[in-house]
Amino acid sequence: MEVWRPASAADTAGRAAGHDEGASTVPARGCGQVDRERSRRPAGRDQWRAGKLSRKEAAHHLAVRAWAGLRNFASVFNVTFQGVDLSVNAEEGLADTGDITADLPDLLVSIGEAAKATESGLSIIIDEVQYLSEPDMSALIMALHRCNQKSLPVVLFGAGLPQLRAKMGDAESYVERLFDFPQVDALPVQDAKIAIEKPANDEGVQYTPDALEEILRVTACYPYFIQEWGHFAWATAASSPITRDDVMRSHDIAITKLDQSFFRVRLDRMTPTERRYMRALAELGPGSHRSGDIAKSYGARVTSVAPLRSGLIAKGMVYSPAHGDTAFTVPLFDEFMRREMPDWSSPP
Repeated sequence: MEVWRPASAADTAGRAAGHDEGASTVPARGCGQVDRERSRRPAGRDQWRAGKLSRKEAAHHLAVRAWAGLRNFASVFNVTFQGVDLSVNAEEGLADTGDITADLPDLLVSIGEAAKATESGLSIIIDEVQYLSEPDMSALIMALHRCNQKSLPVVLFGAGLPQLRAKMGDAESYVERLFDFPQVDALPVQDAKIAIEKPANDEGVQYTPDALEEILRVTACYPYFIQEWGHFAWATAASSPITRDDVMRSHDIAITKLDQSFFRVRLDRMTPTERRYMRALAELGPGSHRSGDIAKSYGARVTSVAPLRSGLIAKGMVYSPAHGDTAFTVPLFDEFMRREMPDWSSPP
């Protein structure tokens, strides 16, 4: 891992003097002429250069401060990356209290100030944001709020399941004023067609219209499933155009891969009783269903299965699109559960 560090004061002084550390210094030819030319430069240009140097020094100071904050934060919270311990001796005064709700805002503000001084920016990208603990979520929201108040170039791109909005609202009440929550769902049909056809067309391969329609049907226009069916249809077809028969032959291969990986990793995180609840939900078909209907399918009272539902929401297996409703977080999971537990039946 390559780690950037600010230049030392000695490095900066060396560059300001016109040479780097370790470089040889050779007297310049015609240096007297250079000095005379400098004496004839307008004072305004010297002032401009002085101002530019001042801005660079300010940016350097902020970068050093941000680096110190990062070192302190790493020391207090024992940050590691790919097995490498980033903890170092802390420097007192910045992001070193041990309280993440105080230290993370200080850290992001210091980095944001350094970024602003150098006319750059900081982009934070986090996937599966819903798995952050409430203290960590609160600290992140507070840090971004501080940066926003100071108009610093810091932005968060986060992705998470539909319950993310509610979870962030529980952590801090002002999230609706600070964040946008665009919903990423299945692709529109026209976009899904482009996603299937364009990569193939670029290689001189076509799809027949009924082949295209079959992929849209089985994938429900879900982007990851489009990738999988497109891949296996391509591998199955002997020549262009790719036909509906090619797609049908690739169907079992695509389903097997999804069952063994995409769906399986989710199933493995569930307890036996949670699996039974998921199977009861699957029995009702795709879409969202009322808690009472799921409990009836499961064979218990709503109050009895409520903890199961809450646990599955926390694990990201299901979500609540509306009060009292429950739905799978990924398409086709109902079909997977029926394949996985074919002998299950609701009690009489």
